[in-house]
Amino acid sequence: MKKLGLLLSIFSLLIASCSHQTGKPSPEVYITIAADANFMRFSNQDSIVWYLDKARDAGINHVVLDVKPNYGKVLYRSQYLPYLDYIEGITDQPLGRDWDYLQFFIDECHKRDMRLSASFSIMPCGSAYWQRGLCYQDTVYDKWLAIERHPDNTFSDMRDTRKAAVFLNPALPEVQEYALDLIMELVNNYDIDGFSLDYCRYPDADSEFSDFSRADFEKYIGEPVANWPDDIFTYDEEGNRIDGPLAKQWWAYRAKVISDFIRQASDSIHAAKPDVDVEYWAATWIHALNSSGQNWASPKSSWPMAYAYGTPEYQATGFAPFIDVFAAGAYLERVHGADDNESIEYAFNRADTLLHGDCRLVGSLYAVNHDNNPDNPNNMYNAALMALQKTGNLRMLDISHLEKYDLWSSLRSAIDDYCQSQK
Repeated sequence: MKKLGLLLSIFSLLIASCSHQTGKPSPEVYITIAADANFMRFSNQDSIVWYLDKARDAGINHVVLDVKPNYGKVLYRSQYLPYLDYIEGITDQPLGRDWDYLQFFIDECHKRDMRLSASFSIMPCGSAYWQRGLCYQDTVYDKWLAIERHPDNTFSDMRDTRKAAVFLNPALPEVQEYALDLIMELVNNYDIDGFSLDYCRYPDADSEFSDFSRADFEKYIGEPVANWPDDIFTYDEEGNRIDGPLAKQWWAYRAKVISDFIRQASDSIHAAKPDVDVEYWAATWIHALNSSGQNWASPKSSWPMAYAYGTPEYQATGFAPFIDVFAAGAYLERVHGADDNESIEYAFNRADTLLHGDCRLVGSLYAVNHDNNPDNPNNMYNAALMALQKTGNLRMLDISHLEKYDLWSSLRSAIDDYCQSQK
């Protein structure tokens, strides 16, 4: 039985490599491993080994490992940040790992000729939902936290919300310096193949309205804001935002903050390790991402001009040239439909157009949106095959979903058939 399993593993590896017989590049097939969803699953080394074998046999050749989730603590050895050994709602006692989680994953991936990217939440420093994390323990974060504006025109930092994460203010030079120190510590100390800039953005439109951001924005536009923050936007009786006279400049300013930081981070990573890919994931519905400052397109693309906030200044903030890999998140249910803006096919076509070849495109899917029912046109097989056909690559969120919904064989079949089509 062991010999049979070994033969099957070797056979699956040969099939997975499109370049084995065709000379064409093999698709990069990524699987993400979220820290919270897999906290107990990978609490021991035997489980990591077992799942990496299973992922490899399914045709996956690249792991995206979450090592700094929203809590601000980390799953590697850091001189700056404490180790994450407890997550509220998942375990009621700390996990006593006496081994390096990230290093073990790197070693085991490389043994299997799999690449590994470290996924790193840049701006979050705590879980607002669970009211846990570094920003609830260390007062050094108090002056760095993003300030929210509420519909009643009151202000507070994000610790008072119940949102997914508490964010730092991306515009603060101290925050940027701190984030770069954290990034470079990991890059310099670990033999990773990629660094994924996760949550490298503003949280939403309600943040960030600190005194610093006001002064920095005034410097950007070259004049004082007469009515702060109403000249940015106000709220109607239902709590909807109504843009003010400076809204266009505000969205461009924030997008520039994020773009400039990504360029700085990418330059630093590449200066230290030129072969490490700088990766970025974002949703494909770019038109709605101005609130978080995420213009992932090429600055050559004039797409913003089709929207109310579009300006040449906003267009210039496109950060595609500063990254190596863009994972386009088409977290949609419908697979087919070149003219259907709610389909995966449309999303990847558009992403490819907006990038202008500035970086490598990877089609990213949300596994829970797709089943393994062969009669469902929106099943996992069709979704994965569409991503491969449109981008030549595939990224899946998350390994826990593949396991829970038994999607491994559907993924394997899509990869095999794509590779066969490339001969």
